[in-house]
Amino acid sequence: MTPQQIAERCAALMWSDDQAARGLGLELLEVGPGTAKVRMTVRPDMVNGHGICHGGFIFTLADCAFSYACNGYNQRAVASGADISFLAPAQLGDVLESVGQVRQQGGRNGIYDIEVANQEGRTIALFRGRSSRIKGSFFENPNPTNGNPS
Repeated sequence: MTPQQIAERCAALMWSDDQAARGLGLELLEVGPGTAKVRMTVRPDMVNGHGICHGGFIFTLADCAFSYACNGYNQRAVASGADISFLAPAQLGDVLESVGQVRQQGGRNGIYDIEVANQEGRTIALFRGRSSRIKGSFFENPNPTNGNPS
């Protein structure tokens, strides 16, 4: 399997059990080794008392892209920490996309940067996630070193 095929298979297996993302109406648009793109439309139940999207939903959108980016190597990974900077408000009806990209993946630990932008390309938030690999894989890979940077 190619690294891209591995990432796509991992994402498909994760997505089938990802009740949180699907329940929020998130859409998984793209995945690749160390990358992911996820979309969310800001619904009325996501707007806070200031009339803007609650930061927790923006964090969740970014965290979802982070999750799919760091789990694209057929080695299970979880977040060990994350930080977010909110740069601009998101409004009701905005279509937000979070794009995740690996910055460093070595051994058990990784660092991933995610940008959240609205439909006009305006950056809403910047998220940095730190991952830690745990035991297990998503599937048996006939070529286990393919797509698994150390």
